[in-house]
Amino acid sequence: MSIMEEPLLSAVNQNGQGESERWSSYEYVGRAGSVIPTASLAGTEVSVDEIRTAAAASTPYPPSLHSPLVSSPQSYHSQPHEPGPGFNYHGGYYGEVARATGGGVQRQVLDEVEIRKLLVDHVGHQWCWGSRPARTWKIHAVEDCNVYVGTLETFIEEREMITETEPYSGGNIEGRDKKTELGIWELDLRSEFPVLFIPHKESRTRVPHSEKIDKCPGCHGRGSVVCPTCNADQDPGFYNEGQMSQCPACYGRGLIAHKDGSDSICQNCKGKGKIPCATCESRGLIKCQTCQGGGSLLSYKVAIVRWKTLSTRKVNATSGAASVPDDVFHQAKGVQLCNNQAHQCTPAYFADSYFLNKFSSEVIAERADVPQTARVICERHTISVVPVTRVTMTHRNRSFSFYIIGCSREVYLRDDYPSRFCWGLCPCLEWLNA
Repeated sequence: MSIMEEPLLSAVNQNGQGESERWSSYEYVGRAGSVIPTASLAGTEVSVDEIRTAAAASTPYPPSLHSPLVSSPQSYHSQPHEPGPGFNYHGGYYGEVARATGGGVQRQVLDEVEIRKLLVDHVGHQWCWGSRPARTWKIHAVEDCNVYVGTLETFIEEREMITETEPYSGGNIEGRDKKTELGIWELDLRSEFPVLFIPHKESRTRVPHSEKIDKCPGCHGRGSVVCPTCNADQDPGFYNEGQMSQCPACYGRGLIAHKDGSDSICQNCKGKGKIPCATCESRGLIKCQTCQGGGSLLSYKVAIVRWKTLSTRKVNATSGAASVPDDVFHQAKGVQLCNNQAHQCTPAYFADSYFLNKFSSEVIAERADVPQTARVICERHTISVVPVTRVTMTHRNRSFSFYIIGCSREVYLRDDYPSRFCWGLCPCLEWLNA
């Protein structure tokens, strides 16, 4: 059998065991513990019961999301790192992907016809590439260099308290004298809680019973300030009324000179040569813009709540796939070996795979730092294997390589394709895809 007639991924291992049997021993894990809606389920809303179910299935976990929280978010950071119900066991053996029975992913087997078709289709989308090498060059080698991709997503909630002010126009206020002001982590924000693992969401909530009235610092409660035009450099409360300024039309003469030598009364100042202050009309005071003339400010606290997902990504690639950027593998469709979801994920355990256990531990060890003003709501840890086939094509003394990546068989080709009409000097009309 020639090299093109052999499967790219062998179906039988050294012990004679079929790859489909080996990979069927993997537990194809979904979300662990409960049906927790995530950002991957578009339009799914999070109910109170579902969040409470997640809290009950995780240890340790912060106090209930929907009851007053007495403890601070820092209490989470002091919790020990120990397995909880989110800890999953994964039996089986790691190796080359043939077939994941639970996931229904077919074994990646490519022949020469399909390899050329994939390459020709890819080249056809490049405006200045020729298809002749893809159609006629000899396929010299086909290598399997599958890649393992690990991710750890940490969904956090961060809260911040700020004080805002506005002019007080009268009326009753909700102050501390009527009811105790709630702390930042005591606010019930169940109506604002988003779908888990969304990239980012921000909410602003006015804290009840945090209002108070203060004297305006800009005018010291007077409601007006000294005019900066006609009473410049005057101390607050001291000003002069009736300050006049020189008329800009007649330069203080009161008369307008004409070319024939005659004069006429200046209509701008009515012949007086001076005009009232344009800012305050010579009253000496202007309305305070801070309090809008009321003399008092209403201050209150606003809680800014941000939900976001912190991501840790790691790729383990062989030397054959080392030239492919990691982002290509993260975007590719692969076979998921584990999917753990818990309050704090621990490394996945594969019964007879030291490599996968070590790889999972490395991903967990690189967990993103959580700000001290935030708490962890949930984590999701996945490990996938992405089928990668490296194809080398030759013609005389020339050669180039490309990759067929993922279960969807996307082609990745670097800039060394031999038939390029622009010689790399034009952007290949990439702006059409912008």
